[in-house]
Amino acid sequence: MSTTPLTIKSSVRLSSGYLLPLLGFGVYRNTQRAKESVLEAFRAGYRHVDSAQTYRNEVDVGDAVRESGIPREEVFITTKIGSSSHGYANTVRGVDESLKRFKFDYVDLFLIHDPLSGKAKRLETYKALLEAKQAGKIRSVGVSNYGVHHLEEIKGAGYEKPSVNQIELHPFCQQKPIVKYCQENSIVVEAYCPLIEGRMDHPVIQEIAKKLKRDPAQVLIRWSLQKGFVPLPKSATPSRIRSNADVFSFELSKEDMDKLDGLDKGSDGAVSWNPVDAA
Repeated sequence: MSTTPLTIKSSVRLSSGYLLPLLGFGVYRNTQRAKESVLEAFRAGYRHVDSAQTYRNEVDVGDAVRESGIPREEVFITTKIGSSSHGYANTVRGVDESLKRFKFDYVDLFLIHDPLSGKAKRLETYKALLEAKQAGKIRSVGVSNYGVHHLEEIKGAGYEKPSVNQIELHPFCQQKPIVKYCQENSIVVEAYCPLIEGRMDHPVIQEIAKKLKRDPAQVLIRWSLQKGFVPLPKSATPSRIRSNADVFSFELSKEDMDKLDGLDKGSDGAVSWNPVDAA
């Protein structure tokens, strides 16, 4: 990590050349209040929203961007295509459908949501996304839930590396081999489930939060940032949305980081689907 103090405006440069804001706002399972939540996130300073076709809220996210009054080029919007829609033709059509729902000319980052369709369809999907990037419909292409062998198959096919790999990451599930591979290959690591889906009652997390007079959620987001990840906390509660963005006025000490690092349970610590071992 850089020694430069992080702020809510901090970003990382992707291999595609574009800047990705370090703090993202997740909208998974937010279908009823997505627009209001994204607008609140923008008011709190977020400029990075992580959606997906399967979340069924691309329309609301697009509406929030327009209603916010923030110039389109100042927000970073991600979406994803799930395995049920993989394949070359499906992906070509899916990119256009996402753009239509968002009412955007381009999406900042388009991810393969998961590797569950098998090698052939994964690579067809990746090829179609790269072509959409060449056409200006996508600015950066990435993947999600990819293990090292999935990343290696992209390399083996002769395609450019993904800009991002979005995986489940928190102190209980640190996915160290995948993180190491990504960091060695300049693939930015995004952390979903950074708040462990609310399972924050572990004594170590509580102890650090109490000592710092911070919420456990803030401690976990700060851990992600200090590990060099791009965390994607999600909430539909305005006070939580704001609180989750208030993570730049404190730091975790090496001792605190070491304690949190020591909670790793490998894949047994996952709280989501985490299909990184799929064939």
